[in-house]
Amino acid sequence: MGEDIEIETKNLNLWYGEKQVLKNIDLKIPEEKVTAVIGPSGCGKSTLIRCFNRMNDIIDCCRIEGKVFIDEKDIYDKRTDVVELRKNVGMVFQKPNPFPKNIYENIAYAPRIHGLKNKKKLDKIVEKCLKQAFLWDEVKDRLSESARSLSGGQQQRLCIARALAVEPEIILMDEPCSALDPMATAKIEELIRYLSKDYTVIIVTHNMQQAARVSDYTAYLYIGELIEFGSTKQIFENPREESTENYITGRFG
Repeated sequence: MGEDIEIETKNLNLWYGEKQVLKNIDLKIPEEKVTAVIGPSGCGKSTLIRCFNRMNDIIDCCRIEGKVFIDEKDIYDKRTDVVELRKNVGMVFQKPNPFPKNIYENIAYAPRIHGLKNKKKLDKIVEKCLKQAFLWDEVKDRLSESARSLSGGQQQRLCIARALAVEPEIILMDEPCSALDPMATAKIEELIRYLSKDYTVIIVTHNMQQAARVSDYTAYLYIGELIEFGSTKQIFENPREESTENYITGRFG
């Protein structure tokens, strides 16, 4: 691949109770690229990316074996500071979930929690993150309005801006466009491409065309197994595995 590797999993297995959801996942995700994770519903896509910020930790019956390295550090090591990890690995969910606060506070909230009190610096962060999320021009005169007053697409871009406020290296997106209309989706896709200049972006999507449009690399999962990983061009134009080809051409899924 010749790229610097941001995330690497080695023999990653995960169970919810008795049910094994991920099976022996070996994956290397390059930095400052967009990697799409595709596969049919229930194949483990969301579970996989939640391993990268240890969101699965909050599920009682969850058990994980294997290794996950970010910048060559094992994030499941007992010494890992999970708060620091989640600062470094931001997450954007399927449904926009702005805080029930005004637009400004949605962005300023996390830097404040991490100890930043200076109003001028907070103002700068809010402006910078909203600009990075292609939202500043639409909301700069409405910062004191409720975030819930924004459209669905704007709310999702606000959630992306909020994730950027603590300066992560990695942004995980779990089907970020599935609740949005085509216009809002196009803006998020443009934003994903733009963000990959500075961030490693991993997007779970069930939309083949979206994966083909926005990602540099694609991982295809099927029933908890990583069937194939490669450049998006190779996966879509010349898949090595029959199962990948069948899924991409719509024969099942």
